[in-house]
Amino acid sequence: MTAIEQTEAARPRGTRLPRRARRNQLLGAAQEVFVAQGYHAAAMDDIAERAGVSKPVLYQHFPGKLDLYLALLDQHCEALIQSVRSALASTTDNKQRVRATMDAYFAYVEDDGGAFRLVFESDLTNEPAVRERVDKVTTECAEAICEVIAEDTGLSRAESMLLASGLGGLAQVVARSWLHSDRSVPRDQAVQLLTSLAWRGIAGFPLHGSEQHH
Repeated sequence: MTAIEQTEAARPRGTRLPRRARRNQLLGAAQEVFVAQGYHAAAMDDIAERAGVSKPVLYQHFPGKLDLYLALLDQHCEALIQSVRSALASTTDNKQRVRATMDAYFAYVEDDGGAFRLVFESDLTNEPAVRERVDKVTTECAEAICEVIAEDTGLSRAESMLLASGLGGLAQVVARSWLHSDRSVPRDQAVQLLTSLAWRGIAGFPLHGSEQHH
């Protein structure tokens, strides 16, 4: 049962959804349609039908298709940023930090809703507002990783940002490749392999003020 069906099943007949709940329902329907069809092929009619509402109701919440798409992007970009930040804050052991961060990307792409496709595989990346959001999620995830690297190694911010961008890009690309290979390697094993690869590189930079690796 989808989130939309669960919402409808739990709602007493003859009642109207509060505005926030209706908005979330419409976003859920839009996500299903956009992931399945892509932005260009999706129509507001399809989304309204999927949500079980009239087009006027849909337009009350979202003036147009792009507004709906951008609202979804904002939601799912922020979800990945927060997931990466939580992973970095989950431990002070740097090897475990690397593992937690790699796993955050795998969990993100494995989510059943397929939201990562809207962020990393969008057919609308030539739209400036979409490009801005995709660049933002990449940059903010890298900045979160950069803070840890700079603090621990004493490298400059520019140097730390390069390393952080490499780690974030590695995690994102490999996680997507893993998913598209039909998860031929179990997730825990895939995360461990990627962690080993990343750790062998980043552990080569001594802790600030120490010759020992953490």
